[in-house]
Amino acid sequence: MTVKVRFAPSPTGIPHVGNIRTALFDYFFAKAKSGIFILRIEDTDQARKVEGAEEAIKESLNWLGTIWDEYSIQSERLVEYKKLADDLVSKGLAHAEDGAIRFMVPQESKKISWIDAIGNKEVSFESQDVDDFIILKADGYPTYHLANVIDDHNMGITHVIRGEDWIPSTPKHILLYQAFGWEIPVFAHVPNVLGTDGKKLSKRRGAKSVLDFKTEGYLPEALLNYLMLLGWSPKDDREILSKEEIIKSFSLEHINSAPATFDETKLLWMNGMYIRQLSNEELRDRLIELDPSLEKEIPEELFLGFVEIAKTRMRTLTEFKDLVLPYIQKEKTESNDLLGKLSNRIKNISNWKKEIIGEELKQGLTEQNLRFPDLYKILTGEKKGLPLAEVFEILGKEKTLELLQ
Repeated sequence: MTVKVRFAPSPTGIPHVGNIRTALFDYFFAKAKSGIFILRIEDTDQARKVEGAEEAIKESLNWLGTIWDEYSIQSERLVEYKKLADDLVSKGLAHAEDGAIRFMVPQESKKISWIDAIGNKEVSFESQDVDDFIILKADGYPTYHLANVIDDHNMGITHVIRGEDWIPSTPKHILLYQAFGWEIPVFAHVPNVLGTDGKKLSKRRGAKSVLDFKTEGYLPEALLNYLMLLGWSPKDDREILSKEEIIKSFSLEHINSAPATFDETKLLWMNGMYIRQLSNEELRDRLIELDPSLEKEIPEELFLGFVEIAKTRMRTLTEFKDLVLPYIQKEKTESNDLLGKLSNRIKNISNWKKEIIGEELKQGLTEQNLRFPDLYKILTGEKKGLPLAEVFEILGKEKTLELLQ
């Protein structure tokens, strides 16, 4: 049996990271099993469709490197949904109602249950607790319940991996599978992702999207790594994992049944770790890819030097600009005695090396009863920044004296 899974978002907005975490579970389960990952856009609720949402979903997955094997759009199959809904009517299992079609839950009392792959536990409902439900709306569009079941069957979906919010709908889906006489797939309902306030992440409560994190200077491999650890962990409990390592380790059995908490502070730490693993050249390329204006603002001969000393202080790519530009873009300020005295002290240095520059700066500040935070404040407006001796060595004597003057 070939494993087939699907990520089936509705294009009602840009998906937040909690939604994408579920997509990652689908993707890595498929890859771990040498299976197929399908992206299916469930756009049957036309009233709530948002312009650009479909493109944002695809861009999010593309940026993370989780490319789908097949792509599908539900609204292209309206004829199929109508035909199968009519078949249920003809069998006496559904009836027409005000232009819509409603599925009739069997009146005899029975247990509807399944073994959920998350936690390997039985989940059960009583049929009398499930009300009759609409499967085809009067406008000819199917409801989620009908389209979901038909598509999963026709596409050969073997494992339905989705959020635990769908557990109450699963009895309806099982009843539809049984009414059609189709094999029921394995259900795996993954726990929600919570914010640090203990509440479920949601767009209404300001949860960020993957594309927000892209704009803010996060690396896709860091965000992917962090999202995968929200509710899942490898056997050896490592935290820094490549895509290939996740594929080798991933299984549904190791998904935790308890909700996971999204902690942006932890993500910042992980992103910094990934930044420091990049070579200077690769980090430069990532910086320019995010902000092409850097190529014009920072001289090419200085770029890699600044990357070298900035990378240990960066948690996101966007921080690079704030760390470096104060030493490149010289703004006119009021004259300052300290800068003049430091200029006089260092202009006579013949061996322009950071160790010698640093010692001269230190002695010059001591003579004025000042410390490095005072110099940072004058130069950048902040109390700390890149190591000044290294900055000055990268700039060279001429540009350093221009900066101080």
